[in-house]
Amino acid sequence: MSKRILIAEDSSVIQTLTKKILGQLHFEVQTVKNGEEVIDIIKHQQFDLIFMDINMPVMDGMECTRKIRSMSDSSKSDIPIVAITGNAKNYSHNDFMDAGVSYVLQKPLDFDNLVEVALKYTSQ
Repeated sequence: MSKRILIAEDSSVIQTLTKKILGQLHFEVQTVKNGEEVIDIIKHQQFDLIFMDINMPVMDGMECTRKIRSMSDSSKSDIPIVAITGNAKNYSHNDFMDAGVSYVLQKPLDFDNLVEVALKYTSQ
């Protein structure tokens, strides 16, 4: 059975590229454009990994990550969450860790690194 990845990203270009690359590796990929959509979809579906853009409309990635981590269902609250950000300098390492982020990827995305991270967090 293929691993399921949720991509929360408001850039349709990044969504499309990421979905295409991960799809070639036989991941089942779903995309949403903001944190509120993440919360809605994970209530009804199970994912093995979430790539979470930090700067999104409606609900940003940090707030969304904190909400996921506070869920009572551990199959939801324990999903690895990889932050994707163009302004990591606005946050300290502790800010990401305190929110519950598992790993941080910088923009512009290095897609080889993204693939490595996806394989690492879905092979556990």
